[in-house]
This record gives sequence, structure tokens and C-alpha cells, in this order.
Amino acid sequence: MKADYQDLVDEISALLGAPATLENRDFGLIAFGAHDSDDDTAMDPVRTRSILTRKSTPAVRAWFEGFGITRATGPVRIPAAPDAGVLRDRICLPVRHRGVVLGYVWLLDADPGPSAGRLTAAMEVAERIGALLADEERADADLSRELRAVLTAEGGWQYDMAVAALRTALGRDAEGLHALLCVAPWPGPGTPSVRTAPGVAALCTVPWPARTARDPHPGGTGAGGAGAEAGGAGAGAEAGGAGAGAGGPGAPRAGAAAATAGRAPAGPGAADRGLGGPGAAPPGEAAHGLAALVRLRSAEAPAPALTAATRLRDAAGGGAPSGAPPTAVWAAGGAGTVPGAGHPAGTVVGVADPRRGVGDLAQAWREAASAARAALAQPRLGPVAPWASIGPYRLLTALPPAPPHDRAVRALLTPAHTELARTAEVFLDNAGQAGRTAAALGIHRQTLYYRLSRVENLTGLDLDEGEDRLLLHMALKTARI
Repeated sequence: MKADYQDLVDEISALLGAPATLENRDFGLIAFGAHDSDDDTAMDPVRTRSILTRKSTPAVRAWFEGFGITRATGPVRIPAAPDAGVLRDRICLPVRHRGVVLGYVWLLDADPGPSAGRLTAAMEVAERIGALLADEERADADLSRELRAVLTAEGGWQYDMAVAALRTALGRDAEGLHALLCVAPWPGPGTPSVRTAPGVAALCTVPWPARTARDPHPGGTGAGGAGAEAGGAGAGAEAGGAGAGAGGPGAPRAGAAAATAGRAPAGPGAADRGLGGPGAAPPGEAAHGLAALVRLRSAEAPAPALTAATRLRDAAGGGAPSGAPPTAVWAAGGAGTVPGAGHPAGTVVGVADPRRGVGDLAQAWREAASAARAALAQPRLGPVAPWASIGPYRLLTALPPAPPHDRAVRALLTPAHTELARTAEVFLDNAGQAGRTAAALGIHRQTLYYRLSRVENLTGLDLDEGEDRLLLHMALKTARI
């Protein structure tokens, strides 16, 4: 089909005596005619960028759409705008099918320009392009529907039937080598064209878990607990370290009792973190992810999947996801980090292990979605996170969605103890090495020992015991997902 588009674009170029380009309605490049002129003005920055990057910027799109091309049924002449990088006048031929605009053919205009008769002939070719684009859209929609059915089927005969339908829709591609991607969060329910990224065989949007506030847990830290973090006996130890003693794993714990002496009793009913997962939509707001099935030539050469991941992430747009929680949460990278905000667009891509055929797409989707969740929770894993690279998150993401916190760590995971939770996580991430932990946090060792003694007192866990460390580390990591 790509050759068909190229042939039709070349036909228009020959009819009008000027090189033409064809873009879809989202201004993604489909085909372009040869530019064999020695005249430097035969190209301008806008056309050059469109050909090199295969797309136009939102500003360029808005400029051209301002001339009514989305509503036009015939050629539209657009004047040059040097300030916008449009150095040449243009002719736009809207590509329509049954009244719906599906794309545009662009030509650089010249004086006197093509005759009305030639433009009429070119519009007839544009109609043939419109029929091809309509067929392609229908095929894309069919594949999108079948892929979504596979990924949302409950299993058993329903899954088997969905796989059979997808296999039929894909044809020869069905038995090839693929990687399944999960782009999350995706802005809205609309599915982009498979032309958005190279090598994509099928795309579909799928539901993405919404963020829900977790139930309050009795025994959480109330206002009194929060105050102890800021003042009282603990505050003096935080500031100077002298009153903290040398409590903490691997050191005497004389400071633990003193550290708690000035703390007010914990208030009942304190709310939990209330984060249903970074990148999730706010409560009540529908959220979406995008699944992409990408063709591969070799399992040892994942470049096509990674390239597609980058293109699709770019297509998701800029800005943090609408569901990114504004609350500052603990993170190894520093206080105040918002999950997902470590990525320029707030969107990540999880990449499943390559598989041949489509029979195992359910497991592939679990891998891709888990890798995306892990990358949203831990920005250092992303923005493109292969399943094989997420380490312990392969196990943590297999836990039920929003599992209740273990009772030992509920109080620690309340907003009042954000700094303590972060300190504990960095300590465990650094294998319990006090020097590395203090350096990572930018604090004195005595301050670190004081904080760790507070963690032990709050949780009842012994950080010199391997199983207690494991429980705390898993709880802290799981709370991110």
C-alpha cells in the first residue's frame, strides 16, 4: 500500500510540475515526491522538517488549519509566512473520502502556478488517495478491535476466540516475531494510526487503573505524630545529632527511647498515602493506556520496539499526566519527587519480552503493563522500560492492585512520616551501608541513626534482621506501584 501512495503522489507531482508531499490528517508524513532542483528556495524549513522527522509541529499544524483546510473541498492557496518558517506559498489539496478529510497533499506554489484544469485533475487523484486512506483506517480499526479483545478477554474459550480473530486479521504477520508495548498513561480513548511509529502491526487503547484513595487505617499518625517530626525531643536530635545517640542497625540503640520520649501519642484515623499508582487518573476520571504490537526481525535486535516506544511516547504529548498526584512523596532521587515526573512527558513505555505468534499475548501484556507501572513508580527505570530490566518489580507488580499495607508499616507510610519512609528506602537500597546512605541523603550519620531508630520504633521491625528488612523494603516499593 505504501507503494500505491507513492505512485499517486508522483502522479500529482507530474501533473502539476512540482514535488508533492502527502500527510495524514494528523500531519504525519506518508509519501513525498522527489526534489531534484538546484534552487535552494525549492525547500523551506517547514517542508524540510516534515520530510526529515516525518511529522509537523503543532504550531505548523495550527497555522495551516487556520486557512480552513479541514473544511475545504477543493485546492486552498496559502501565502508564505517567513516568520513561521514558511518561505514559499503553498497549495493544499484536501484528501477526502465520503466527505471526511483524511489527509492533505501539499505543493510549493509558484507564479503563475498550475492551471485550474490541472488542479481539477490533481483533485481526482487525491480522491483515489482518500479511498486508500479510508481502507487503511478500516483495517486499522479492525486490528485495534481484535487486539483489544485479546488483551481484555477473561481467558478460556473467550481468549482463544479473540486470538483466532486477531490471527486472521493480521494475516501473515500473525506468526512473526513481535514485542508488545504498553504506553501509559495515554491521553484519551482515541487510538492513533499505525503510521505513528515504524514497525507497528496493531494499536489499541485499554483501560488503565484509576487512582483511588485508600481507606484510613486505625493507628495512623495524626497531628501529634506530625508535630514530633517537626519539634520536641526528636527535633533537637535531627538538628544537631548530639542527642540522637548511635541508634540504628549495626550501632548501639541507646537513642531510641530518648527519641520517642517527646513524641505525642499517635492520633487515630490518619489517612494513608491515597495514591492508587503513579500515572493513574484522579478518582472518577477514566484513564487509558495504549497497547502496541511491534514487528521484530530478531529477538536479539529490539531496536524496532525501542524506536516505536520513543515515537509513541512522543505522540502522547507533553506535560505530566493529568492523574499525577500533586503530593510530594518520598523517592530515592530526592524529597518532593512526584512519580512519573522524572519523565519529560509524564508518560512511560513498558516493553514485554519478544514472542513469536500471538497465542501468548495475555502474558506479554502483563509484562508490558508491569514494566510501565514500575517505570512510573521508579523514574530511573524509564522512560522506556523493558520487562527484563525492572528487577524486583517483576515480582512486586504481580501483587494484587492496591494491596493493603502490612500492619507493621501502615504508620510509616502516612504523610506525616514521609521523610522517615524515604530514609528507610534509601538505606535499604544501599544494602544497609550507613556511609553511602548518609551521603545519598546529604545528612550526618548521627542523623541517619536517629531516623532509623524512629523507623524501628514506629514499625516494630528490627533492621538488623534480614526478614524484617525484606518486609520493610517490599512494603516501601509496593507502596509506589
